[in-house]
Amino acid sequence: MNDNDKKSIIESILFALGEPVSLSELSQALEEPSSSIKKIMQELSSQYQRNGRGIQIKQLNNRYQMSTNPDNYEYIHKLLYEKNKASLSQASLETLAIIAYKQPVTRVEIEALRGVKSSSSIQTLLDRNLIKEAGRLEAPGKPMLFETTMEFLKYANISTIKELPSYDEFVNGIQEKIVEK
Repeated sequence: MNDNDKKSIIESILFALGEPVSLSELSQALEEPSSSIKKIMQELSSQYQRNGRGIQIKQLNNRYQMSTNPDNYEYIHKLLYEKNKASLSQASLETLAIIAYKQPVTRVEIEALRGVKSSSSIQTLLDRNLIKEAGRLEAPGKPMLFETTMEFLKYANISTIKELPSYDEFVNGIQEKIVEK
């Protein structure tokens, strides 16, 4: 099997699965060493970028996924806007920000920071796969812990959670926007 065959197989896998696939999963599927697959992934990604294609291969926490070219966002948004008018509410965005910065975090901790009940916002974020259960806290009642998902990384257009601005920068940015109003 030559490199073009391998690229074709990888493209098919990424397209068919539609979700991030690890290097080891690709290596296992093609029965090739991870180093060989990683080299092919870099070549594929470069080819898409160099040719200005409408799709790209994005790396998310050592996983790979096909995604649209961000330069085409405006056109995709126009088409999908009517289909997905239900964006996240302010309450859900606040809850998501708390989880992103404080993860893993319990519902009670979220509510303490927000000052209001957050069950509905948490359920919305779970339904949209932006957050997930991350186990239970070893405390009375064993409350559920929440953390962000790969879907959140795509939503925030980042590769890892480390790309978020520092918590202090984030809070200062919010406060500046409040003062501007």
